[in-house]
Amino acid sequence: MPRTIITGLDGSAESRAAAEWAAREAKLRGLPLRLIEVREPLPEPAARAPFPGAAEASPADGRETAPEEAAAGLRLRHPGIEVTAEQVPGRPHEVLVKAAEDAELLVLGSRGLGGLAGFLVGSVGLAVVARTERPVVLVRAGEQAADEHEPDPTGIPSAATRYRPVLLGVDVDRPDDAVIRFAFAEAARRGTGLRVLHGWNLPPYYVHGLPAAPEVHRAVADQQAAALAKTLSPWRAEFEDVDVVEESFGGSPSIRLIDASREASLVVVGRRVRRNPFGIRIGSITHAVLHHSAAPVAVVAHD
Repeated sequence: MPRTIITGLDGSAESRAAAEWAAREAKLRGLPLRLIEVREPLPEPAARAPFPGAAEASPADGRETAPEEAAAGLRLRHPGIEVTAEQVPGRPHEVLVKAAEDAELLVLGSRGLGGLAGFLVGSVGLAVVARTERPVVLVRAGEQAADEHEPDPTGIPSAATRYRPVLLGVDVDRPDDAVIRFAFAEAARRGTGLRVLHGWNLPPYYVHGLPAAPEVHRAVADQQAAALAKTLSPWRAEFEDVDVVEESFGGSPSIRLIDASREASLVVVGRRVRRNPFGIRIGSITHAVLHHSAAPVAVVAHD
């Protein structure tokens, strides 16, 4: 089956923003876009119960055409991309995880945190991110195309200006090619730069009571910066048109990533796949970024 970009549609502001973002990404990638509206079956008693207006209309009236109407609007606003739409019965996270198996990318919406920058990732979004092995992008309600671009000369963001940089969080102790390649490729598609952040900590014996001399701190900092440069070196060679800024620093990367997301078009983080029967985890850094990023967040699963 040809690869597609898939987005979940439920009529909410966040799902509409996700669909618009997915359409822009489909155009960048030259891929078709597939809209999926998941309809959970009603419990048997509720399905049999009468409802207002039952004599005049079917329960499905107005819903059956909603995905197609959304698809038609996207075709008008984003000419040149192929958009299909469908309704699928089932539980949302199960349907979307299954659909993602045939997707290049899955795009979901998340509610914005009012006047604060960031997301409120619901249970469906978290369940899908934690279970799918395909890249998932979370887009908050209100996200606009102009938000991904540098301000124009008047200081107002504009879709006519250059894309803001893509932001990538890297762990040099356990770097993963899938995550790094995804970030470089997204920067290349956008014709923009890549900002890479790597946070590190001093060895435990310094943290637990033994003071670190300044020269020790400098030595560790130099070692970590060199490790980051080595990790990115082959990717710089492959994506030679992407301007890369490397930042290695002491401390947790989550706060830095969240702060830097205000000037990014897309934030890319990884999620280690854990195939065990006792539950699933997203990871503390990825979890924090998902909830507080000011830009769309791509979560790339890896072994």
